[in-house]
Amino acid sequence: MVIKNLKEYGFNTENRTYVIAEIGINHRGSIEVAKALIDSAVRAGVDAVKFQTYLTEKRAPKGNDEIFKILKDLELSFETFKELKEYANQYNVDFFSTPFDTESVEYLESIGTDLYKIASFDIVNHKLLKDVAKTGKPVILSVGMSNLDEIKEAYNILSEGTKNIAILHCISSYPTDEKDAKLSNIYRLQKEFDCIVGQSDHTNDIFVSLCAVSAGAQIIEKHYKIDESFECIDAPVSITENQMKKLIEETRRIEKTFGNEEFGVRETETGIVQFRRKS
Repeated sequence: MVIKNLKEYGFNTENRTYVIAEIGINHRGSIEVAKALIDSAVRAGVDAVKFQTYLTEKRAPKGNDEIFKILKDLELSFETFKELKEYANQYNVDFFSTPFDTESVEYLESIGTDLYKIASFDIVNHKLLKDVAKTGKPVILSVGMSNLDEIKEAYNILSEGTKNIAILHCISSYPTDEKDAKLSNIYRLQKEFDCIVGQSDHTNDIFVSLCAVSAGAQIIEKHYKIDESFECIDAPVSITENQMKKLIEETRRIEKTFGNEEFGVRETETGIVQFRRKS
C-alpha cells in the first residue's frame, strides 16, 4: 500500500481519503435540484461535489437520437456552473466538473475551477487530454475499459501540463456487481504510476468503496442522489445521503485504524514493556 499526501497533489483535504459526490447529471437539468443535491452532499460530509459540463452536440453519438435527447434535457448552460461553484464554495466544499469538449474546458477555466475530471470514455481522446493538461490544474483520470498502455499514454499526455494527477480504478458497468470490482488493480496502478490512486465505484452500495480504501485508494467517487425516492438518470449506481454519511464515517474509521508507520515501543505498549524477555 502506497499512501501519499493529497495536499501535495493539489487536493484540499487533511484526510487520507478524498470523497467525491458525483452529482453528474442527476440534477435533471435544474439548477435548483443541483443546489439541493449540493446541500445534501454537504450534510453527508463530502470533500467535493462534481458535475458534468458539455455541449450535447459534441458529446452525443452521431445518429443516436435517444441519447441526444436525454443529454440535451440534462444539459446545464455554462453560466449555471459559475453559480453552482459559488454555491458549493460557500460551504467550503470543492467544486469541479468533467468537461467533454474544448469549449467546456475553456469555460470551466474561466470561472477558476480548481481541478478537472476525465471520464473513462475519454481516456483515448487525446485532444481533450491535451486541453485539460494545458490548464496546469490537478486532474483526476478514470480508467474504465482501458488497458495499461492506454492508461500510460493518457498519463504521459497529462504529465506534460501537470504533475498533480490521480488515477481512479473504475469498472464501466452501471451498476457494477461486487464480484466484478477487480480491486486488485489498485495495487497494480500504485506500482505503475507515481500519483494518487483511487476508486470510481459504480456499485450501488458502499462495501466496495470501503474495501478500496483499505487497499489504499485515496480518492473515492460515488454517484449521488438524496434518497431512495429521488428520481435521476444515474439512480441505479447512486448512493443516498445516509449511505454517503456511513461511507465517510467508516472511511475515517479505516484511516484511524491504519494510522501512521511506527515501530519500537508504542505509547500504548509502555505499560507492558517490562515483560519483554531477552534470551
